[in-house]
Amino acid sequence: MAEKKRKLGKQIDTLEVGDYYTATRVIEDRDLLLYLGLTDDANPLYLQHDYASETPYQQPIVPVVMLFGMAASIVSMHLPGPGSHITRHEMSFPKPVYHYTEITFNLEIIAVDRDAHQATMSVIAYDNDGDEVVHGKLNVIPSYEPESISGRSLKNFF
Repeated sequence: MAEKKRKLGKQIDTLEVGDYYTATRVIEDRDLLLYLGLTDDANPLYLQHDYASETPYQQPIVPVVMLFGMAASIVSMHLPGPGSHITRHEMSFPKPVYHYTEITFNLEIIAVDRDAHQATMSVIAYDNDGDEVVHGKLNVIPSYEPESISGRSLKNFF
């Protein structure tokens, strides 16, 4: 059987301090309903306008774990990309994010440890008012080059 080609993200030897990726996302009702349904989260602060209007937030807010998930998907899909894995995160959420807010995520490689096969990334996200809504750091293991199936299967014959 032929080996299927996989598109992998950047590997440790190609990552450099200063590599960055910027993405913009808009928080839609569909995204919130999918997240809340998947996690079985029934917090009224996330969906119930009547409850949220009685709080200091005045309107429903976006769960912070959902914001982290957006940053994680940028790591998985773009930088370093497919095959990468987050091993640690430190994040703060200085301002609540409301429904329909446009958020711009900026992820940047701030350190590369080739011996440990790990990169450290900063994550900063801003809302459409230019206010910081996410600030943090991620430790990421970028993709590994997979061994060739044929190369592994013939090791016993030489």
